[in-house]
Amino acid sequence: MLFNLIEPHLAWLESNGLGFLRLIGDPDYIHFRALMAVILSFTLVVLFGRRTIRVLIAMKIRDNPEFYRADVNQLMSDKNAVPTMGGILIAGAILTSTLLLADLGSFYVHMALLCLLWLAMLGGVDDYLKLIGAQRQPGSRDGLFMHEKLLFQFGLAVVLGLFIHNHGINNDELGRQMAFSLNLPLLKTWDFNEQLGGFEASRSLILLPSLAFVLITVLVIAGSSNAVNLTDGMDGLAAGIMAICAFAFTGLALIAGQESLAKQMLIPYIPKSSELAIVAGAMAGSCVGFLWFNCHPASVFMGDTGSLPLGGLLGYIAVVTRQEFLLLIIGGIFVLEAVSVVLQIGYFKVTGGKRIFRCAPIHYHFHLNGWTEQQVVVRFWLITAVLAAIAVATLNLR
Repeated sequence: MLFNLIEPHLAWLESNGLGFLRLIGDPDYIHFRALMAVILSFTLVVLFGRRTIRVLIAMKIRDNPEFYRADVNQLMSDKNAVPTMGGILIAGAILTSTLLLADLGSFYVHMALLCLLWLAMLGGVDDYLKLIGAQRQPGSRDGLFMHEKLLFQFGLAVVLGLFIHNHGINNDELGRQMAFSLNLPLLKTWDFNEQLGGFEASRSLILLPSLAFVLITVLVIAGSSNAVNLTDGMDGLAAGIMAICAFAFTGLALIAGQESLAKQMLIPYIPKSSELAIVAGAMAGSCVGFLWFNCHPASVFMGDTGSLPLGGLLGYIAVVTRQEFLLLIIGGIFVLEAVSVVLQIGYFKVTGGKRIFRCAPIHYHFHLNGWTEQQVVVRFWLITAVLAAIAVATLNLR
């Protein structure tokens, strides 16, 4: 909103001594708006956090975690009656920061807002149903069935995949090649043409047909959304990891949306995708702000209201910037958490009751093996930071 209000009047503002507003209204200063999104979203969560928690407590929106293992219930007994659905803080801060600082004429911003609101409402309904079920029958954790959640996640991902693909068709030939490319680590996106004296799309570029593009979009967005949801089980765990991932994708979005930087880093150039750096920056800032209240001992949990939209947005940004494989590296902990659940369930069914891990998702396995909750959380943060560094390093290994 601020960008759209200021951008048409830059010359007048400059001539009247208000040129400093160029930092918000000039597309060349998008890195400043991304930084402001981090600061604004952090500030909003911290300012409204305490009063939101009081409202949640007054409305008796409290968590009462129940696990199928008595030893896990004992470890998590201190989390009873902690307010949940704190994800409304995160979603609200991302929405406000994006509306104020992003270019609201951007197609990619429109789709990001759709993703945010759709999954926040889905998570909110799931949290609400769990709350109602627990009130009617103590110990009940029944919310939406998994197939119901997947139906809405897949539906959103199909819509996003089709719209992103159709939007890419409107680009020039180079833009279409980049928008539909399968960007693999160590594979060059650009080749230097000595005759042209510049870069051109690499001959080794893998172009995705429409169906494959939409299928990958569905897998990435739905998978990322559910992986973050599974990780949200310890104080500060999901929020801290997500903050690191969002910071990394803030940088990737800035690079992908600027042709000169994309060529320099040899990654796909996606016109106007740099506006997603505002969204990613808002995600990072809101998660850091949420840690103010979610660090051990947590005063509030994000619930599905926060974890589903955070994971979905991260997957969406990865799809637009063509960095799905870097998401697997940067979000390696999220992948590990999701895979541990799939393996545990599959092995349990095949062997008639045996388990690979003491408990899944895998953060509980380490907790039961003697790591304190804080050790699990901080060590998973550190691993994510290292994975982000590795992912960035692969950009130079092409």
